[in-house]
Amino acid sequence: MASVLGIPSAAVLASRPFCSSTSKPSFPSLSLITGQSYWRKYNGGVGIRGKKGRAQLQVVNVATDINAVDQAKRVVDKDSQRPVYPFAAIVGQDEMKLCLLLNVIDPKIGGVMIMGDRGTGKSTTVRSLVDLLPEIQVVSGDPYNSDPQDPEAMGMEVRESISKGKELTVVLTKINMVDLPLGATEDRVCGTIDIEKALTEGVKAFEPGLLAKANRGILYVDEVNLLDDHLVDVLLDSAASGWNTVEREGISISHPARFILIGSGNPEEGELRPQLLDRFGMHAQVGTVRDAELRVKIVEERARFDRNPKEFRGSYLAEQEKLQQQIGSARAGLGAVQIDHDLKVKISKVCAELNVDGLRGDIVTNRAAKALASLKGKDKVSAEDIATVIPNCLRHRLRKDPLESIDSGLLVIEKFYEVFS
Repeated sequence: MASVLGIPSAAVLASRPFCSSTSKPSFPSLSLITGQSYWRKYNGGVGIRGKKGRAQLQVVNVATDINAVDQAKRVVDKDSQRPVYPFAAIVGQDEMKLCLLLNVIDPKIGGVMIMGDRGTGKSTTVRSLVDLLPEIQVVSGDPYNSDPQDPEAMGMEVRESISKGKELTVVLTKINMVDLPLGATEDRVCGTIDIEKALTEGVKAFEPGLLAKANRGILYVDEVNLLDDHLVDVLLDSAASGWNTVEREGISISHPARFILIGSGNPEEGELRPQLLDRFGMHAQVGTVRDAELRVKIVEERARFDRNPKEFRGSYLAEQEKLQQQIGSARAGLGAVQIDHDLKVKISKVCAELNVDGLRGDIVTNRAAKALASLKGKDKVSAEDIATVIPNCLRHRLRKDPLESIDSGLLVIEKFYEVFS
């Protein structure tokens, strides 16, 4: 029975306990789609002392006013928004789709870097993820989508409100996806001080940037290998610390900036800096579909979507809802998934023998394997789960050898069989 990821059935792989280097393992529990799918530090109230006889300039947070406008925009009828191609309607590209789903299930995996040929549906697939994103609890009126339960994901003002015993209003909202355009300025990304308010009202008001909007959500950078170096530095800093600090006009404002970083690009247009590449939890490689029948199906489906987006989305509504329910169940059951100590040792042995720098590879592989097991509806990780995710978790962490002609993903698979056999 074919799975939602378009991976061969278990019968095909019955002869081997793990996936081979040329095929992916089956996902019996994912078989729910048939037919159509292949698938400031706020220095709150900081006053700047003026000269004698002059009015003092007060520093206050008015970011909440801006966020109220954002929340009002979210109430707009969905029919008036630009239609998004359904995730369940995407043909092929199973590796990329699996990596994206695992990151939605466990955001701590650390994001996905998607590299491949132009015109292979990278951006379309990432943006189609919007329909599948689950709802999370946030503090109402907070510009940083603060988590009412987790102090590490709270803005400073929410923390102060809790310490004073104030009751917080909690609302449910969908996980946010924020696009970071290549031409964005550093002020727009990090946030800045509203100088106009300072001059007209005598207050220094902070305007939250894209990093504030992306907190507890997804930050997507298309053509990430073309991103300016100064913006790469900003992303590296925020991804490392989980906080964004803005230094402008003599004051310091910090806010949480924990996001799933998703990037896509064409390797022909330039390589990514190793420091940024290491920040992506998983790396997916996509290629052009070579099967003629499959190419025709993709063209026909796209033409149908362009002709009548509403009708096309409606035809995949049931499949989208089933996939969304599966993601919700996987997120709920993730905490109960266990991985044997013996398997953990073997994962670390693979990383050590491949000379992977640091421990991120070990951590991400463990997390991704548990997320996959939860997606399958299991409460225990198997070697098959590890075989499925370990190439995506380690291939971009291997040291580059200019004379090496073998794909780094195949090197990982070979070492996996050597250790696990």
